[in-house]
Amino acid sequence: MEPITQFKGVVAPLDRANVDTDAIIPKQFLKSIKRTGFGPNLFDEWRYMDQGEPGKDNSERPLNPDFVLNQPRYEGASVLLARRNFGCGSSREHAPWALLDFGFRVLVAPSFADIFYNNCTKNGILPVSLDEAIIEHLFQEVYETPGYTISVDLPNQVLETHFGDRHPFDIDAFRKHALVEGLDEIGLTLQHADEIRAYEARRRQSAPWLFAGGQ
Repeated sequence: MEPITQFKGVVAPLDRANVDTDAIIPKQFLKSIKRTGFGPNLFDEWRYMDQGEPGKDNSERPLNPDFVLNQPRYEGASVLLARRNFGCGSSREHAPWALLDFGFRVLVAPSFADIFYNNCTKNGILPVSLDEAIIEHLFQEVYETPGYTISVDLPNQVLETHFGDRHPFDIDAFRKHALVEGLDEIGLTLQHADEIRAYEARRRQSAPWLFAGGQ
């Protein structure tokens, strides 16, 4: 996955609390286990005026002009500002897949559901938790400032606002390492490829019957 070290992006404000994973990517779109292709159906029930179904041509669907991601001023946003308990509900990994496929790399909210938070960090999305009062102030600045951006310095764990205010944030050291290095679970495992091969060689010697044909 793509590393995150220094990141800057336009902010889109999703002014809703308790956004669950079924709202992020509705259940009818969960038939694929590929990590791509979910972006057009992100927040499907809020973005479109009709019922979305797999295989439907989204370019022909009527958009909801009141939904934030359909407003021209937030086009190309890569930072999503949200309210508390973002990503609650079921544990579907498709939710961060859809956010990433749409273009979001950083999420900022007062709190995240635990499983969703873990799924984000495993898929190259940085969730940043800040105090609710700071989040409220950020919403006001975003609404008042077209083109509002946020910068994140992950190695130093600092978020900087459009106007230069700096807010430190916490992140587990292991998750931080994975994001900075761009390592998903497979990548993290492959860091120990030499040790794995050495272990397999020892096992072939000590228990050859475990390997088909002794190979």
